[in-house]
Parts: sequence; structure tokens; C-alpha cells
Amino acid sequence: MKLEEIRNIAKAHRINPGKLSKYDLVKSIQTAEGNYACFATACSGECDQTGCYWREDCFSAARKGSMS
Repeated sequence: MKLEEIRNIAKAHRINPGKLSKYDLVKSIQTAEGNYACFATACSGECDQTGCYWREDCFSAARKGSMS
């Protein structure tokens, strides 16, 4: 998902995206939704959050190992 789309979702949750990274924005959104703030932490390729909106991007980011 593109950063601009994530910023729009953040704004819908009344989160000021400012200069937050994609990772920090997604984690803030996850927290605002009452979910675990675990984006990009599924380094082993396993996750029990099967209904997560961010799942595909999460696995991709975790494989890259980048947190910025």
C-alpha cells in the first residue's frame, strides 16, 4: 500500500501522520483500532492475525527486514 493511502487511513483515525514512517503510521493505526502494533514483525513468516488488513504488506516488510 502506498504511503499516501496509509496517511489517509491515519487521518480517518485522527492520527496526525506528520513525518512518521510507513511502519510507525501502520502501528499507530493498529493501536487506534485496538489491535496489536506488530507491523513488519513477522520475520519468521508466521502470524496468527489472519484477518489483519496489513497482512500482505507486513509479510513483505518483514522479509525486507527494514524498519524505516
